[in-house]
Amino acid sequence: MTEAMPGFTPEPGEVDTDLVVVTGLSGGGRSTVARALENVGFYVVDNLPQALMLDMAQLAFAAGGAARRTAMVLDVRSRAFSTDLAGAVRELRDRGFSPRVVFVDADDEVLIRRFESVRRSHPLQGDGRLADGIAAERKLLEEARDQADVIIDTSHLNVNQLRRRVEELFGGEDARKLRITVLSFGFKYGLPPDADYVLDARFLPNPFWVPELRDHTGLEEGVSGYVLGQEGAADFVTTYASLIAATAPGFEREGKRYLTVAVGCTGGKHRSVAIAEELAARLRDIRLSAHSSHRDLGRE
Repeated sequence: MTEAMPGFTPEPGEVDTDLVVVTGLSGGGRSTVARALENVGFYVVDNLPQALMLDMAQLAFAAGGAARRTAMVLDVRSRAFSTDLAGAVRELRDRGFSPRVVFVDADDEVLIRRFESVRRSHPLQGDGRLADGIAAERKLLEEARDQADVIIDTSHLNVNQLRRRVEELFGGEDARKLRITVLSFGFKYGLPPDADYVLDARFLPNPFWVPELRDHTGLEEGVSGYVLGQEGAADFVTTYASLIAATAPGFEREGKRYLTVAVGCTGGKHRSVAIAEELAARLRDIRLSAHSSHRDLGRE
């Protein structure tokens, strides 16, 4: 990694850094926007002093890799905040960067309700009223709002709707997809604490009692064929694949990015492993992002 230096300027055509600058009214939803940007792969720097924007952009460019998708969140709580955000953005552009400025806004009445619901004062309120602080901040950010590339009015958006809006703007379809882990486990070792679904494969005959299969695992063809060939096994996998496919869009809409489907048998070696492998493959066949993992394999 090369070190960012004062006056550093990328070569023309070399800048592939994706910079997003987030600002806006306190209570407007900056934190939600920041979390949504993190969800879609941005490196987020919160409460960054405006004076350090160029330095941060240079560091992101020099670091490369994931750092080239960087979001900088600015707000009036920073003592270094000034009214010349537009000038700072112009300086970035003069140095070859192409920042996108996102401004979050909301109606005064909505902002007042939000502050009152969490019993917080406005950072610019001083000894005055909430409305005074909001008015002062609006004045301070007037030029920034005028220069913004994207203005998001959050007055009538809940957290999930705001997150989806940000992901639509900056994430791309793949970044918003649910990632599914199909996890095998043994009931005798306890339930996985992070499981969203728990499937019980103990209704199937146990290969442990088949001498030639006992020392093998559900990853091997002999055990897998035995398990999946049992009556009810195929229907079991098909039923749960359909259930997960039906609920996945709803989980995505509600902001869930990771789903754990736990498949258990007695020891987590034979039945659960074979079923988990088959279920993950079936989910991939219907274009869901799924992979298998085996928590207790090898513990016996």
